[in-house]
Amino acid sequence: MKILVTGNAGFIGFHVARRLIERGDDVVGFDCVNDYYDPALKEARLARLDEAAGRQGGGYRFIRADLTDRAVVESCFADHRFERVIHLAAQPGVRYSLENPYSYVASNLVAFVNVLEACRHGGVGHLTYASTSSVYGANTSMPYSEHDAVDHPLQLYAATKRSNELMAHSYSHLFALPTTGLRFFTVYGPWVRPDMALAKFTKNIIEGRPIQVFNNGDHSRDFTYVDDIVEGVIRASDTPARPNPEWDASRPDPATSNAPFRIYNIGNSSPVRLGDYIEAIEDAVGRKAIREMLPMQAGDVADTFADVGDLAADLGYRPQISVREGVQRFVRWYREFYEA
Repeated sequence: MKILVTGNAGFIGFHVARRLIERGDDVVGFDCVNDYYDPALKEARLARLDEAAGRQGGGYRFIRADLTDRAVVESCFADHRFERVIHLAAQPGVRYSLENPYSYVASNLVAFVNVLEACRHGGVGHLTYASTSSVYGANTSMPYSEHDAVDHPLQLYAATKRSNELMAHSYSHLFALPTTGLRFFTVYGPWVRPDMALAKFTKNIIEGRPIQVFNNGDHSRDFTYVDDIVEGVIRASDTPARPNPEWDASRPDPATSNAPFRIYNIGNSSPVRLGDYIEAIEDAVGRKAIREMLPMQAGDVADTFADVGDLAADLGYRPQISVREGVQRFVRWYREFYEA
């Protein structure tokens, strides 16, 4: 198929694009390669995509541009007539949203409208897009279910991603555009962003420097290995959302609709305490961490836990990689890539 992957120089987008190239799809990547974190890592990912395309004999093109540029987005869709769009570009980071909120408005709202409009006018068969577990916000009911209300985000990042879900529903309702939102739960693995805990902890432990452990390491996360995420993303993209014939407007289900709209959790469904996660990194590195214990950060939540029953039932998705195995794979990649 002809598939657009936005954010293909990013962590998850790179892995998704590479898997699609390797299975023989005609992939167009779209990324502005900004400097939110080291652009050299993004360029290295792009080089690997070129190599993958070379092994496949082509089928890949990269557009270096910003999704907030409406004219460029419209031109891209007019030139390529995509069958599927996988929208993974966004401004990430919970804490950065406290410092630079306007970046989130541009990258997560304006850019998403441009993608929706282009999908609408371009006759795209299915839009799959990244949401986040952060939308659950003040909800403390565990495990998190897509069928629960998520109306109390705790930071702007989560609010913009929840807005994406609502915007997508409006286009599914008004224009019969099939849309599927995927709420990612703490994705980790090789090529991870350097601002994420796994990369920061690994770097500091190897170098013998302290790591900052918030909430004294007592909170838990549903850490999900990137290969498992990629499998779920591609399965979702290959299965366009359909209307729910049993949807009841008097008792509306937030995860489905009488329009072709769907929201899924995509996570490991097995929360791990942060302290145990750090121990897995220590074991993989072969050195104990120097821990600087700190209180909970603003905008953070104590625990995350994904109910992935719907994704399993509808798409046959089940995560395969344990945290200890995933961390070991990451540390091996980290040592090789950074010559650490």
